[in-house]
Amino acid sequence: MSSPLTIDFSGKCIIVTGGNRGIGLGYSRALAKAGARVAIIYKSNKDASKVAEDLRNEFKVDVRAYKCDVIDPKQTTETFALIDKQMGPVTGLIANAGVSVVKPSVDLTIEDFNHVFGVNVLGVFNSAVAAAKLWQGKNLKNLSIVITSSISSQIINQAATNKPLTQVFYNSSKAAVSNLTKGLAAEWAADNINIRVNAVSPGYVDTDQTHDLPDKVTDYEREHIPLRKFAHPDQIAGQALYLLSGHADYMTGGEYPVDGGQLVW
Repeated sequence: MSSPLTIDFSGKCIIVTGGNRGIGLGYSRALAKAGARVAIIYKSNKDASKVAEDLRNEFKVDVRAYKCDVIDPKQTTETFALIDKQMGPVTGLIANAGVSVVKPSVDLTIEDFNHVFGVNVLGVFNSAVAAAKLWQGKNLKNLSIVITSSISSQIINQAATNKPLTQVFYNSSKAAVSNLTKGLAAEWAADNINIRVNAVSPGYVDTDQTHDLPDKVTDYEREHIPLRKFAHPDQIAGQALYLLSGHADYMTGGEYPVDGGQLVW
């Protein structure tokens, strides 16, 4: 009889940027439950260390929080190296940190653009490159990066009937991230590098938290979209864990929606 498919990260160290809240916390929790050592990257949230402590106590694995601004490439590279020294070897990354600015387009500023694209695109790029640099010259197996994109890269959320949710910088940044995933996967598929890069695109997430989330549910969406379309952050995590695992060792350059079928419509 064949053995059941299991995903076990015992002995593995995975970095999760924005891993202290929202979908990121769903990733961190699922990884800890699967036995991984988890390094949570956060920028400023004072509760991040408490989140790490709670996960450590619940699942009896090493979970630590590291303060780092992923917009800064030098700081990101140094933080990843510190994690590898203290918790490693690191073999996986979930590049999840993300922000949004909700304003009418005519009111958006260059500061808004730099904030959203800085975190959502440059921050993801810096995190992926920091991981790749960490792995250069090392004989490690199943090196995998999972990037959080969003179905907002393909659709425009509604705040009311025929009224768009005004977050054009967010939507376009996620479209950029989806293409970035493919570009990095193409570059790093070479035998001498062999890093897999894939994206998970969450749909509507039913949570009251407002940061580090691909989508915040609007009142209109909550009223008009069937409840089965909404996900708890933990429901997004399964796809990410699969892509990090050895079961997905032939998968790279893909983008996988986890949206309750929303893109069908």
